[in-house]
Amino acid sequence: MQIARIGLDLAKYVFEIHGVDRHGKTVLRRTLRRNAVSIFFANLPPCLVGMEASNGAHFWAKAISELGHDVRLISPQFVTPYVKSNKNDRNDAEAICEAVSRPNMRFVPVKSSEQLAVQAVHRIRSRLVADRVRLVNQVRGLLGEHGIVVAKDIGNLRRALARIASDDEDRALNPLVRSLMGELRRELAELDARIADYDRKIRELYRNSEICQRLGKVEGIGPVTATALVAAVGDRSSFKNGRQFAAWLGLVPKQRSSGGRARSFGISKRGDRYLRPLHSGGVHIRTRAGSREAGSKEPVARQDAAAATPQHRRRRAREQECADRLELAHERQRL
Repeated sequence: MQIARIGLDLAKYVFEIHGVDRHGKTVLRRTLRRNAVSIFFANLPPCLVGMEASNGAHFWAKAISELGHDVRLISPQFVTPYVKSNKNDRNDAEAICEAVSRPNMRFVPVKSSEQLAVQAVHRIRSRLVADRVRLVNQVRGLLGEHGIVVAKDIGNLRRALARIASDDEDRALNPLVRSLMGELRRELAELDARIADYDRKIRELYRNSEICQRLGKVEGIGPVTATALVAAVGDRSSFKNGRQFAAWLGLVPKQRSSGGRARSFGISKRGDRYLRPLHSGGVHIRTRAGSREAGSKEPVARQDAAAATPQHRRRRAREQECADRLELAHERQRL
């Protein structure tokens, strides 16, 4: 039994294996517990191993590669078309084994432990920022119920909470609510301190990385975006050109072309949902800075910035679609 290719369906404790020979004939189907996976591949001759790029995939890719196997990671969305009949672990392993054999399949690069560490810093910081946003929205809603409306910007909310905590003689606010606002103020200060701590970690990572500093020379890219890019991409040779990288980020127009007619809409928003807003925010900041530097050209720059928003692109797409429909209706009337 010579196994040429294996599809490995990952899980927390139970792993499913599907192996085929060089003719594509199934020669192995096995279920393994977590502690038996490394032993199984250590006793197996080198072969091609395919896995979905899911939780724990990069760890297992490195562990199995060290045993002499050629490991390829596949995005789950590219495995789904190869699943036969109902979805279960055995069918998933078979689909992975089939997908990894496709000559034009796109694979996910394996991340190093350093990349995963930097990515962990960004994930925790992102969660803390989301917690702060939820807390701020809750405080605004609670204060609004008592007739206190705070303007946008988190700085305004911090000042309002400080004023509420210091003004003990103001009887407009219930004493219990005032006490709760004091607790929420302390919680907000704690979140601010933790986010600032992670910002310092990111700046330290940025200073210690030559690649990050080279990326930081690009306008609109700072320490957060640069370190996130290095953690997500790592090897730039995975992309043939900048267009492929933009498509991977989801920054290129979404297409619904048919019949030889090209139809483009707003950006596809595929890819990393964390990286894309960082790039969009950098572009908007640079656009606003350029409009201030332009002086008399500020109205034109503002129009360009508005044209770059997703809402404007969707409106232009709707207008174009209506124009196409009217043109088609006129052609039918002439016929």
